[in-house]
Amino acid sequence: MSEISQEELKRYEELQLMALDLAREGEVPTLLSMIEHGLSPNTCDHKGNTLLMLSCYNGNFECSKILIEMGADVNSKNDHGHSIIAGVAFKGYLEIVKLLVQNGAKIETHPMKNPIVFASVFGRTEVVKYLQSVQKKDSKTSSKLSLVFAEFVSFFRKKT
Repeated sequence: MSEISQEELKRYEELQLMALDLAREGEVPTLLSMIEHGLSPNTCDHKGNTLLMLSCYNGNFECSKILIEMGADVNSKNDHGHSIIAGVAFKGYLEIVKLLVQNGAKIETHPMKNPIVFASVFGRTEVVKYLQSVQKKDSKTSSKLSLVFAEFVSFFRKKT
C-alpha cells in the first residue's frame, strides 16, 4: 500500500471542511456525491460535530434525512458530550426531532443532557410535548413541570 503524501492529506482535510460547510448549508447534491465517492457520513470537525449534527442544528431537514439514509449515526455526540437530539430540541426544530426519534435517537434522562429539559428551557412547547409522548421512562411530575416551564418561557418569548 502506498503512503499518503502531505499534499493528499491536505486536500482530504479541505474536502472534509467543504463537506461540513455543505451540511451546515443543506447542500444535498454535492454532499451526497462526496459520500457516494467515499466520504464517511459520520465525518466530523475538530470538535466532534458530525455532518448530521451540523445539518440538524441548522434546520436542514432534507439534508439530515439523506445523511441518515446514508448511514449517519443519529446518536453521535460531540467532544462536549452534546447529542444531536438535545441541540435540535433546544433549537425547536420539531420535524427534525421527529426524524431523529423515528431513526433511533435515544432520549437521555440525565438532566444536563435531556432534550426535554433543553426544549423546556427555551420554550419549545411542541418539542416538549412530542418528546414526552415518545419517552418511556418519564415521571409524571417532571413531565408536567417541563411542559409548564416551556409554556411559561414561550409566553414571555412572544412578548419580546
